[in-house]
Parts: sequence; structure tokens; C-alpha cells
Amino acid sequence: MSRPAFHTRFCWLLILLLLCGWGATQAQGQTNVLGNGLPFSINIQTGNPAGQAPDIDVGIRILFALTLLTLAPSIILLMTCFTRIVIVLSFVRTALQLQGAPSNQIIIGLSLFMTFFIMSPVWDNIQKDAVTPYRAGQVTSEVALDRATRHIRAFMLKQTRSKDVELFATMARIRPTSPEELPLKIVVPSFIISELRTAFQMGFLLFVPFILIDLVVATVLMSMGMMMMPPATIALPLKILLFVLVDGWSLVVRSLMQSFGG
Repeated sequence: MSRPAFHTRFCWLLILLLLCGWGATQAQGQTNVLGNGLPFSINIQTGNPAGQAPDIDVGIRILFALTLLTLAPSIILLMTCFTRIVIVLSFVRTALQLQGAPSNQIIIGLSLFMTFFIMSPVWDNIQKDAVTPYRAGQVTSEVALDRATRHIRAFMLKQTRSKDVELFATMARIRPTSPEELPLKIVVPSFIISELRTAFQMGFLLFVPFILIDLVVATVLMSMGMMMMPPATIALPLKILLFVLVDGWSLVVRSLMQSFGG
């Protein structure tokens, strides 16, 4: 038998097997439907159930959900308290002159859990006013998104300086309006700048006692004539001792939470 004839017969045999398998699958599916043998049911619905408000197309909702999943890290970074927390904790490590303790993973993990803790009232309000009514079919996706955005905007405006809001509103040439009606393109960058400013202010206050320790150690070593000994060799254990004695981590965490009004 020649090679082309063999390939032709093999292709026809493969097609026949696929058709047989498809027919068996269809028969099994009909048996499961009639006998209710499936352990679960699948319901794909593109319309709106009776009694529910009209909503946007399913494809658009799927695209919007995928977009939110893609932008989730940016939302956590730029629209929550995560930025201030992670910057302040990084300042603490730098002020102690510790390069790898605590590690970046620990700082980011602690910042995430503190973010979830501080933002929990906002999440609860979004769950109550937006997510639950939307799942019950009482409101459309546009209304649910508007309600969720309202709570996020209120949190950001509470932490934002009016000077920063006026800066971006002037650059965007927006007429004077109430804070509740400001678009997110104005609120988000204003919030970020205010968070950076507040984080650097707290970082400066953290540096002051450790700088004093460096000055005292350097002065004592010079007065004793120990010019060749690096001051960091003596200052580092003293910084760690001072930080432990005053319960530094609890003070930093408490100050961060109180800075958000918690």
C-alpha cells in the first residue's frame, strides 16, 4: 500500500472514530438529562431574568471583570492605604540601617494585612450597598459600580489635602463642584500625592531619634580618640535595643492606624 493511500485511510478511520465518540457522548448526555444523572447543572443565560433590571451585555461584563482583575494590583496600590503603610515600614528599616531584616516579603505582607484591616469598613459598605443588591438583581451593574466608587472616593478624599485636589482640578479645567461629584481622574492622583507627603513626614519623624544616636556615638568615639572604629558598629546595636525597649513595631503600627482615623 502506498503512503498517500495509507494516510487517506487513516484520516477516514480517525473521522469515523470521532463521529462515533460524539454520538456516544450525545446519547450519554441525553440519558443524564432524562435521568437527572449529572451531579451539577450548568445554566448559561444571556438575557435578563424576569423581574430584574436590564443590565449590560454579558460579553461586556466579562471584559470588565477581566479588566478589574488585571488592574487589581494597581487599585490596591493607588486607591487604598497600602502606599503610606509600605513606605513608612521601609523608612523604619532604613532608619535602623538594616538591609535585609525585615525582608521585602514581610514588609509587603504586613502592609497588605494592615490594608485589609483598615479598609474593612469600606469593603463592608461596598458589600452592603453595591455587591449584595447587584447579586439580588435589584440594581444594574452601572448603579452598583457607582455606589462602590462613591465609598472609595469618600475614603480617598478624607485622606487628601484640598490643595492637591485643587491642583489637579485646575489642570483639568474642571469647574468648582462638590467633592462627591469629582471624577476619579482627579481624586486618585491627588490622593497619591497626599499619601506620599504624609508617608515622608512620618518617615522623617522616625529618623530623628536614630540620627541622635548616631551623633552621640560619633561624638563619644571622637572624644575617646577611637577614630578608626566606624560609628555604625556601636550605633546599630543601640538602635535595635532602643527600638525593642520602646516596643517600636507596636508604636509604628498604632501610629499608622491612627493616621487614617482608626
